[in-house]
Amino acid sequence: QVQLVESGGGLVQAGGSLRLSCAASGRTFSSYAMGWFRQAPGKEREFVAYISRRDDSTYYSDSVKGRFTISRDNAKITVYLQMNSLKPEDTAVYYCAAGGMGSWNPSMYAYWGQGTQVTVAS
Repeated sequence: QVQLVESGGGLVQAGGSLRLSCAASGRTFSSYAMGWFRQAPGKEREFVAYISRRDDSTYYSDSVKGRFTISRDNAKITVYLQMNSLKPEDTAVYYCAAGGMGSWNPSMYAYWGQGTQVTVAS
């Protein structure tokens, strides 16, 4: 069982930056791939990024590639999402998730956080 708690969301002007954190419980954190997803009002949940459990390899959606960076600190059992050059279309609730393997598919993740709101003003 893994419990995930996101933090770091808020209101930011377009072009600004935010860093989201996802603190996990449990001693098996390093055995999970970690992903970030987002959901805007009226839209489906969208893949943002994931980081693998084995070699910390990363993968990003085209919409955030070059602007967002996912990383993990196994000692702190935390995964981060550094978001730079934010755009109004990045506005959404951001969720972190833990799964056996990294994937763009949300069904591959067994555990989810409650989400944190990110609002980017134009």
